[in-house]
Amino acid sequence: MTDLNYSEKVMDHFLHPRNVGEIPDASGIGNIGNPVCGDVMRMYIKVENDLIVDAKFKTFGCGAAISTSSMVTEMVKGKSIEEALLITNKAVAEALGGLPAVKLHCSVLAEQALKAALADYYRRNGRDPSAFEPKLETH
Repeated sequence: MTDLNYSEKVMDHFLHPRNVGEIPDASGIGNIGNPVCGDVMRMYIKVENDLIVDAKFKTFGCGAAISTSSMVTEMVKGKSIEEALLITNKAVAEALGGLPAVKLHCSVLAEQALKAALADYYRRNGRDPSAFEPKLETH
């Protein structure tokens, strides 16, 4: 059995998640799932004048998946689209006081759900969503 040693912030966001639910008139919706670990995230964003004025989520998964979803919605509110693009899985994990190595994939899923919602927003508004697609690094 693995000792996960979750931080107080992770436990707080798991036990008292922020922004759970749906936005009926969402500007963008992102769906991400990982069949290997079973975590499924749906992120909703509401955008007005290129600012994210609201964000909500529905996550089916472990405590770390719920915590990272909750944290991303807190981090993204009030941000411009450009600022939201800068939110990384590392920033999410750091904002939560760290995650056990075996749970870092949850922060990646949360970042991907946010990027998927942003891409959906771009598509709905006739803009090119390629800025949200993963970039392949070359060395």
